[in-house]
Amino acid sequence: MKKMFQSVRVKLFLTLCVVILMLIAFLVIINRSVLESFYYYSKKNASLETFDYINETIENRHNEDFLLELEKLSLTNNFDIIIKKSQQEIYATNKDFSGDFGEIPEVKYSVEYNVFRQDDIMYSNEKVTIRKIQDKKNGINFILLSGTLNNGAEILIRMPITLIKESVEISNKFLYLIALMAVVLGGIAITWITERFTKPIEELNDIANKMAKLDFTKKYRIHDNNDEIDELGKSINTMSVKLEETIEKLRRNNMELERDIEEKSKIDEMRKQFISDVSHELKTPIALIQGYSEGLIENVNSDEESRKFYADVILDEAGKMDILVKKLLELMKLEYGEREFHDAKFDVVELIHEIIRNSKVMLEEQKIKVEFKEKEPVYVFADNFYIEQVIRNYFTNAIKNIQKVKGQKKIKISLQEQLEKETVKVAVFNSGQPISEENLNRIWNRFYKVDKSRNRNSGGTGIGLALVKAIMNQYGTDFGVQNKKDGVEFYFEVKLTKE
Repeated sequence: MKKMFQSVRVKLFLTLCVVILMLIAFLVIINRSVLESFYYYSKKNASLETFDYINETIENRHNEDFLLELEKLSLTNNFDIIIKKSQQEIYATNKDFSGDFGEIPEVKYSVEYNVFRQDDIMYSNEKVTIRKIQDKKNGINFILLSGTLNNGAEILIRMPITLIKESVEISNKFLYLIALMAVVLGGIAITWITERFTKPIEELNDIANKMAKLDFTKKYRIHDNNDEIDELGKSINTMSVKLEETIEKLRRNNMELERDIEEKSKIDEMRKQFISDVSHELKTPIALIQGYSEGLIENVNSDEESRKFYADVILDEAGKMDILVKKLLELMKLEYGEREFHDAKFDVVELIHEIIRNSKVMLEEQKIKVEFKEKEPVYVFADNFYIEQVIRNYFTNAIKNIQKVKGQKKIKISLQEQLEKETVKVAVFNSGQPISEENLNRIWNRFYKVDKSRNRNSGGTGIGLALVKAIMNQYGTDFGVQNKKDGVEFYFEVKLTKE
């Protein structure tokens, strides 16, 4: 209930109703206090105007014309007029009307007037006196003007007056009826008016609430009235657009700031990770280099062959350190988006054959059979250098982890075009033991090896598959590993060239 009375629509309705009732009450008060006085004032002025008119025209009129003029004047204004020039010359518009002129045979007197008191006099000067009188016989009230004209004739002008108090009461009752009708009709009109004015305000309020929640989709519909509400609606729409643009700009700036902060965090994290990885992986080669160097300095072995062996170990470990640092730097740059990819069209079949040819000696030494039947070119669109890195890492990983199954070591490379995805799937299979479920996801982490002892003679640096993951994440295509019958298969997808 309280909320209803707080509504602008209800407040406006009640305010207009109160204004109507106050206006009616004011009219009733004025009617009661002023109408009677105004009525007597009007009647008094009318009698004076008639007296002045007769006074100015009586000398210039013939008797017959003058009598006709008096009759007309009497009928027009509902006056009774008597003019006495002499004892024998009397003009009367109503024979039943007589005044205090003494015995006049020509006029039959039928009206006796009250004895006038001083407070019954409405107006008086040297020529005219106006009184309130009452016919005792009929109880009718009159206003009586008695006076002397410029030619010396005496004049009486009598005008009847209604019961003004009764008229005031009737008038007030009518005003009450008007008030009731005004409230009903005004209520209907006010309801329509308030609806017309408050509906746009409610719409603007709804828009403002949505703006407060950063929803700028709703706009005020301009009605082309060019009034204050339309102007407010235009201002709200303009403010909505400006706020939306400003907030969008702030969002963009905030996103850029977040990216800058994230980039800085990435660089810091990369630096920490790089230091951690390098310090972890270089412990062994540094220790070996340090130990064999001290042996050379202290001439632990004086023969030439031993010194050459020590030097070869130092050189080999330095080379491994060089390869490790380069791969680690490349991995860091790939993971943190510091590398640019120069995509171009090339034949992936040709690339795979080249990688197999380069590994021919290693394959023959380990008696590994490689199966790759593709001869026709398959063109892809990617960076040749990084795709070669992926295939070479898969191929090298297969050689290092291959085992005999059914009396032979086997590597199988296959291509499968996926036209619906516009990609080609490159898969590298090697015979051997399956990878445990626990390690299937971990092998993509840098420096992670299934061999927990991390024997330096058993494999590489543990960065190869992490490089593959970083490269494929840049392209956003699928890659992974799955256990197959009698072995393990690594795969990745690369985009086909669009004709």
